[in-house]
Amino acid sequence: MELLWAPFVEFAFMRRALLGGVVLALSAAPLGVFLILRRLSLIGDAIAHGILPGAAIGFWLFGLSLPALTIGGLVAGLGMAGLAAWITRRTGLREDASLAAIYPISLASGVLLLGLAGRKLDLLHLLFGSVLAVDQNTLNGMLLVSLGSLLVLALIYRWLLLDSLDPLFLASVSRFGPLAYGLFLTLVVLNLVIGFQAIGALMVVGLMMLPAAAARFWSRHLPSLLLLAALTGAVCVWFGLLLSYYANLPSGPCIVLLAGLVYALSVLLGPLNGLLRTSRPLPSP
Repeated sequence: MELLWAPFVEFAFMRRALLGGVVLALSAAPLGVFLILRRLSLIGDAIAHGILPGAAIGFWLFGLSLPALTIGGLVAGLGMAGLAAWITRRTGLREDASLAAIYPISLASGVLLLGLAGRKLDLLHLLFGSVLAVDQNTLNGMLLVSLGSLLVLALIYRWLLLDSLDPLFLASVSRFGPLAYGLFLTLVVLNLVIGFQAIGALMVVGLMMLPAAAARFWSRHLPSLLLLAALTGAVCVWFGLLLSYYANLPSGPCIVLLAGLVYALSVLLGPLNGLLRTSRPLPSP
Protein backbone atom coordinates (compact mmCIF):
# COMPACT_ATOMS: atom_id res chain seq x y z
CA MET A 1 0.00 0.00 0.00
CA GLU A 2 2.91 2.33 0.66
CA LEU A 3 3.77 2.29 -3.04
CA LEU A 4 0.38 3.86 -3.80
CA TRP A 5 1.07 6.91 -1.65
CA ALA A 6 4.84 7.28 -1.30
CA PRO A 7 5.50 9.49 -4.39
CA PHE A 8 2.70 11.87 -3.44
CA VAL A 9 3.86 12.12 0.17
CA GLU A 10 7.50 12.63 -0.76
CA PHE A 11 7.31 15.01 -3.73
CA ALA A 12 5.35 18.24 -3.99
CA PHE A 13 5.25 18.11 -7.81
CA MET A 14 3.53 14.73 -7.66
CA ARG A 15 0.92 16.10 -5.24
CA ARG A 16 0.27 19.04 -7.56
CA ALA A 17 -0.04 16.74 -10.57
CA LEU A 18 -2.42 14.41 -8.69
CA LEU A 19 -4.68 17.17 -7.42
CA GLY A 20 -4.75 18.94 -10.79
CA GLY A 21 -5.33 15.74 -12.73
CA VAL A 22 -8.11 14.55 -10.44
CA VAL A 23 -10.06 17.81 -10.56
CA LEU A 24 -9.57 17.91 -14.33
CA ALA A 25 -10.98 14.39 -14.62
CA LEU A 26 -13.95 15.31 -12.43
CA SER A 27 -14.91 18.12 -14.81
CA ALA A 28 -13.76 16.76 -18.20
CA ALA A 29 -15.23 13.25 -18.04
CA PRO A 30 -18.85 14.45 -17.50
CA LEU A 31 -18.42 16.70 -20.53
CA GLY A 32 -17.41 13.59 -22.47
CA VAL A 33 -20.68 11.93 -21.41
CA PHE A 34 -22.65 14.77 -22.99
CA LEU A 35 -20.50 14.66 -26.13
CA ILE A 36 -21.40 10.97 -26.51
CA LEU A 37 -25.03 11.72 -25.76
CA ARG A 38 -25.06 14.34 -28.54
CA ARG A 39 -23.18 12.02 -30.94
CA LEU A 40 -20.29 14.45 -31.05
CA SER A 41 -17.65 12.08 -29.71
CA LEU A 42 -15.02 13.08 -32.28
CA ILE A 43 -15.43 16.81 -31.77
CA GLY A 44 -13.29 16.62 -28.63
CA ASP A 45 -10.40 15.15 -30.60
CA ALA A 46 -10.86 17.72 -33.35
CA ILE A 47 -10.89 20.62 -30.88
CA ALA A 48 -7.86 19.21 -29.03
CA HIS A 49 -5.94 19.45 -32.30
CA GLY A 50 -7.57 22.75 -33.25
CA ILE A 51 -6.49 24.60 -30.10
CA LEU A 52 -2.81 23.85 -30.69
CA PRO A 53 -2.06 26.76 -33.09
CA GLY A 54 -3.51 29.31 -30.65
CA ALA A 55 -1.63 27.76 -27.74
CA ALA A 56 1.51 27.66 -29.91
CA ILE A 57 1.26 31.37 -30.67
CA GLY A 58 0.76 32.13 -26.98
CA PHE A 59 3.71 29.88 -26.11
CA TRP A 60 5.87 31.46 -28.83
CA LEU A 61 5.17 34.99 -27.59
CA PHE A 62 5.07 34.46 -23.82
CA GLY A 63 6.61 31.04 -23.13
CA LEU A 64 4.92 28.65 -20.71
CA SER A 65 2.44 31.26 -19.53
CA LEU A 66 -0.84 29.69 -18.46
CA PRO A 67 -2.99 32.75 -19.32
CA ALA A 68 -1.39 33.00 -22.77
CA LEU A 69 -1.87 29.28 -23.47
CA THR A 70 -5.44 29.37 -22.21
CA ILE A 71 -6.53 32.46 -24.14
CA GLY A 72 -4.76 31.37 -27.33
CA GLY A 73 -6.16 27.85 -27.15
CA LEU A 74 -9.66 29.06 -26.31
CA VAL A 75 -9.75 31.46 -29.26
CA ALA A 76 -8.32 28.86 -31.66
CA GLY A 77 -10.63 26.07 -30.47
CA LEU A 78 -13.82 28.10 -30.64
CA GLY A 79 -12.69 29.59 -33.94
CA MET A 80 -12.12 26.14 -35.43
CA ALA A 81 -15.53 24.92 -34.28
CA GLY A 82 -17.15 28.06 -35.68
CA LEU A 83 -15.31 27.70 -38.99
CA ALA A 84 -16.45 24.08 -39.32
CA ALA A 85 -20.06 25.11 -38.61
CA TRP A 86 -19.82 27.95 -41.17
CA ILE A 87 -18.45 25.62 -43.86
CA THR A 88 -21.25 23.16 -43.12
CA ARG A 89 -23.95 25.83 -43.44
CA ARG A 90 -22.53 27.35 -46.62
CA THR A 91 -21.55 24.18 -48.50
CA GLY A 92 -23.75 21.38 -47.13
CA LEU A 93 -20.66 19.36 -46.14
CA ARG A 94 -21.31 17.36 -42.98
CA GLU A 95 -19.88 18.95 -39.84
CA ASP A 96 -17.81 15.89 -38.95
CA ALA A 97 -16.22 16.02 -42.41
CA SER A 98 -15.46 19.73 -41.95
CA LEU A 99 -13.84 19.04 -38.59
CA ALA A 100 -11.88 16.10 -40.01
CA ALA A 101 -10.51 18.37 -42.73
CA ILE A 102 -9.63 21.28 -40.42
CA TYR A 103 -8.03 19.58 -37.43
CA PRO A 104 -5.02 18.04 -39.25
CA ILE A 105 -4.29 21.49 -40.64
CA SER A 106 -4.52 22.94 -37.14
CA LEU A 107 -2.28 20.25 -35.69
CA ALA A 108 0.34 20.70 -38.40
CA SER A 109 0.24 24.48 -38.01
CA GLY A 110 0.69 24.27 -34.24
CA VAL A 111 3.59 21.81 -34.45
CA LEU A 112 5.25 23.95 -37.15
CA LEU A 113 4.90 27.12 -35.07
CA LEU A 114 6.40 25.44 -32.02
CA GLY A 115 9.17 23.95 -34.12
CA LEU A 116 10.04 27.36 -35.56
CA ALA A 117 10.26 28.67 -32.03
CA GLY A 118 13.11 26.24 -31.44
CA ARG A 119 11.69 24.83 -28.20
CA LYS A 120 11.45 21.13 -29.04
CA LEU A 121 11.58 19.84 -25.47
CA ASP A 122 8.69 22.06 -24.52
CA LEU A 123 6.90 20.88 -27.67
CA LEU A 124 7.04 17.30 -26.39
CA HIS A 125 5.68 18.43 -23.03
CA LEU A 126 2.78 20.23 -24.71
CA LEU A 127 1.94 17.25 -26.91
CA PHE A 128 2.32 14.44 -24.36
CA GLY A 129 2.26 16.09 -20.96
CA SER A 130 4.67 16.28 -18.04
CA VAL A 131 3.97 16.21 -14.32
CA LEU A 132 6.93 18.54 -13.86
CA ALA A 133 4.99 21.24 -15.77
CA VAL A 134 2.26 21.43 -13.12
CA ASP A 135 3.53 24.32 -11.03
CA GLN A 136 1.43 26.19 -8.49
CA ASN A 137 0.07 28.66 -11.05
CA THR A 138 -0.96 25.83 -13.36
CA LEU A 139 -2.58 23.98 -10.48
CA ASN A 140 -4.53 27.09 -9.51
CA GLY A 141 -5.71 27.42 -13.11
CA MET A 142 -6.79 23.77 -13.23
CA LEU A 143 -8.71 24.14 -9.97
CA LEU A 144 -10.41 27.32 -11.19
CA VAL A 145 -11.41 25.86 -14.57
CA SER A 146 -12.59 22.55 -13.09
CA LEU A 147 -14.68 24.09 -10.33
CA GLY A 148 -16.08 26.68 -12.73
CA SER A 149 -16.92 23.97 -15.25
CA LEU A 150 -18.81 21.91 -12.70
CA LEU A 151 -20.75 24.97 -11.56
CA VAL A 152 -21.70 26.05 -15.09
CA LEU A 153 -22.55 22.47 -16.07
CA ALA A 154 -24.89 22.23 -13.07
CA LEU A 155 -26.56 25.49 -14.06
CA ILE A 156 -27.17 24.47 -17.71
CA TYR A 157 -27.77 20.77 -16.97
CA ARG A 158 -31.50 20.73 -17.69
CA TRP A 159 -31.26 22.82 -20.87
CA LEU A 160 -28.30 20.81 -22.11
CA LEU A 161 -30.09 17.52 -21.45
CA LEU A 162 -33.22 18.63 -23.33
CA ASP A 163 -31.13 20.07 -26.16
CA SER A 164 -29.29 16.75 -26.45
CA LEU A 165 -32.39 14.53 -26.39
CA ASP A 166 -35.12 16.66 -27.98
CA PRO A 167 -33.88 20.01 -29.34
CA LEU A 168 -37.16 20.70 -31.13
CA PHE A 169 -39.12 20.46 -27.87
CA LEU A 170 -36.61 22.70 -26.10
CA ALA A 171 -36.87 25.26 -28.92
CA SER A 172 -40.66 25.29 -28.48
CA VAL A 173 -40.51 26.02 -24.74
CA SER A 174 -37.26 27.97 -24.31
CA ARG A 175 -34.76 30.04 -26.25
CA PHE A 176 -31.82 29.01 -24.10
CA GLY A 177 -30.83 25.91 -26.10
CA PRO A 178 -28.22 27.64 -28.30
CA LEU A 179 -26.84 29.48 -25.26
CA ALA A 180 -26.53 26.24 -23.31
CA TYR A 181 -24.76 24.55 -26.22
CA GLY A 182 -22.40 27.52 -26.63
CA LEU A 183 -21.50 27.44 -22.94
CA PHE A 184 -21.03 23.67 -23.11
CA LEU A 185 -18.68 23.97 -26.08
CA THR A 186 -16.72 26.66 -24.24
CA LEU A 187 -16.35 24.32 -21.24
CA VAL A 188 -15.05 21.57 -23.53
CA VAL A 189 -12.41 23.89 -25.00
CA LEU A 190 -11.38 25.26 -21.59
CA ASN A 191 -10.91 21.77 -20.13
CA LEU A 192 -8.86 20.68 -23.13
CA VAL A 193 -6.68 23.78 -22.94
CA ILE A 194 -6.05 23.57 -19.19
CA GLY A 195 -5.11 19.89 -19.55
CA PHE A 196 -2.12 20.77 -21.74
CA GLN A 197 0.39 20.87 -18.94
CA ALA A 198 -0.16 17.55 -17.15
CA ILE A 199 -1.86 15.41 -19.81
CA GLY A 200 -0.67 16.92 -23.09
CA ALA A 201 -2.50 18.33 -26.10
CA LEU A 202 -2.75 14.97 -27.85
CA MET A 203 -3.63 13.01 -24.70
CA VAL A 204 -6.12 15.14 -22.79
CA VAL A 205 -9.04 14.19 -25.03
CA GLY A 206 -8.55 10.59 -23.88
CA LEU A 207 -9.23 11.63 -20.29
CA MET A 208 -12.41 13.31 -21.48
CA MET A 209 -13.79 10.54 -23.71
CA LEU A 210 -12.54 7.14 -22.51
CA PRO A 211 -14.10 7.21 -18.99
CA ALA A 212 -17.34 8.49 -20.53
CA ALA A 213 -17.36 5.69 -23.11
CA ALA A 214 -16.58 3.08 -20.45
CA ALA A 215 -19.41 4.31 -18.21
CA ARG A 216 -21.94 3.61 -20.99
CA PHE A 217 -21.50 -0.13 -20.37
CA TRP A 218 -22.44 0.14 -16.69
CA SER A 219 -25.50 2.38 -16.46
CA ARG A 220 -28.36 3.84 -18.50
CA HIS A 221 -29.09 6.69 -16.07
CA LEU A 222 -27.44 10.01 -16.84
CA PRO A 223 -26.56 11.02 -13.23
CA SER A 224 -24.91 7.62 -12.73
CA LEU A 225 -23.05 7.98 -16.03
CA LEU A 226 -21.70 11.38 -15.01
CA LEU A 227 -20.55 10.09 -11.61
CA LEU A 228 -19.01 6.88 -12.98
CA ALA A 229 -17.13 8.74 -15.71
CA ALA A 230 -15.75 11.30 -13.26
CA LEU A 231 -14.62 8.68 -10.73
CA THR A 232 -13.10 6.48 -13.43
CA GLY A 233 -11.11 9.41 -14.78
CA ALA A 234 -9.88 10.34 -11.30
CA VAL A 235 -8.71 6.77 -10.56
CA CYS A 236 -6.93 6.58 -13.93
CA VAL A 237 -5.10 9.83 -13.12
CA TRP A 238 -3.94 8.43 -9.77
CA PHE A 239 -2.65 5.11 -11.10
CA GLY A 240 -1.37 6.69 -14.31
CA LEU A 241 0.84 9.07 -12.33
CA LEU A 242 2.13 6.14 -10.27
CA LEU A 243 2.97 4.22 -13.44
CA SER A 244 4.65 7.30 -14.88
CA TYR A 245 6.73 7.76 -11.72
CA TYR A 246 7.88 4.19 -11.20
CA ALA A 247 8.44 3.36 -14.89
CA ASN A 248 9.89 6.79 -15.80
CA LEU A 249 7.35 7.27 -18.60
CA PRO A 250 5.40 10.33 -19.82
CA SER A 251 2.41 10.99 -17.60
CA GLY A 252 -0.16 11.70 -20.32
CA PRO A 253 0.17 8.39 -22.22
CA CYS A 254 0.18 6.42 -18.94
CA ILE A 255 -3.08 8.01 -17.80
CA VAL A 256 -4.76 7.54 -21.17
CA LEU A 257 -3.60 3.93 -21.55
CA LEU A 258 -5.07 3.05 -18.15
CA ALA A 259 -8.31 4.72 -19.17
CA GLY A 260 -8.17 2.67 -22.36
CA LEU A 261 -7.73 -0.50 -20.29
CA VAL A 262 -10.82 0.39 -18.24
CA TYR A 263 -12.73 0.94 -21.48
CA ALA A 264 -11.59 -2.43 -22.88
CA LEU A 265 -12.64 -4.21 -19.68
CA SER A 266 -16.00 -2.43 -19.81
CA VAL A 267 -16.52 -3.54 -23.41
CA LEU A 268 -15.89 -7.14 -22.33
CA LEU A 269 -17.51 -7.26 -18.89
CA GLY A 270 -20.01 -4.39 -18.74
CA PRO A 271 -23.53 -5.54 -17.82
CA LEU A 272 -25.07 -3.34 -20.53
CA ASN A 273 -24.18 -4.90 -23.86
CA GLY A 274 -20.76 -6.13 -22.78
CA LEU A 275 -19.36 -8.82 -25.06
CA LEU A 276 -19.17 -11.44 -22.29
CA ARG A 277 -22.45 -10.53 -20.61
CA THR A 278 -25.98 -11.21 -21.78
CA SER A 279 -28.19 -8.13 -21.74
CA ARG A 280 -30.50 -6.17 -23.93
CA PRO A 281 -28.65 -4.12 -26.51
CA LEU A 282 -27.85 -0.63 -25.25
CA PRO A 283 -30.04 1.90 -27.05
CA SER A 284 -28.31 4.64 -28.96
CA PRO A 285 -28.38 8.00 -27.19
